[in-house]
Amino acid sequence: PGHRTLLLVAEQGRAEVLDELAEDLPELELPDAEEVAGEPVEIPVRYDGEDLPEVARLTGLDAEEVVRRHTAPEYTVAFLGFSPGFPYLVGLDPALEVPRRDTPRTSIPAGSVGLAGGQTGIYPTASPGGWQLIGRTEVTLFDPDRDPPALLAPGSRLRFTVAG
Repeated sequence: PGHRTLLLVAEQGRAEVLDELAEDLPELELPDAEEVAGEPVEIPVRYDGEDLPEVARLTGLDAEEVVRRHTAPEYTVAFLGFSPGFPYLVGLDPALEVPRRDTPRTSIPAGSVGLAGGQTGIYPTASPGGWQLIGRTEVTLFDPDRDPPALLAPGSRLRFTVAG
């Protein structure tokens, strides 16, 4: 899955169904985001990530402006991947687009909030990774004992807030 892809599957020998669907794609009406996702989830973040100074340098903004721009938009979960519950979020201010780190880290703490390219994301569990870390949340994004285990799903909306 991805935020710019669509998987269509047809029974063997029924490929004409895919052709018909492809003809209709430009006319498909998508449901209203609020109907699909409900209210946005608020994610409080301590903006003290070890890469925040580097992100500020790369963007030409000061750290306070990076935080202001990161907390301003409402984000949408494009898809989950990389590790269970890892949300790839779209809606990032283009001024905050930064490359992945040249050298990934072998361990990033759960709850770390990062930037990579035109996306922001949250590491749900401790894992390796190469995103630029700007902060951390205490919100549990993935809990195998919860139903459903992932707090967010594709189409979910969220807002970052500054943790007090």
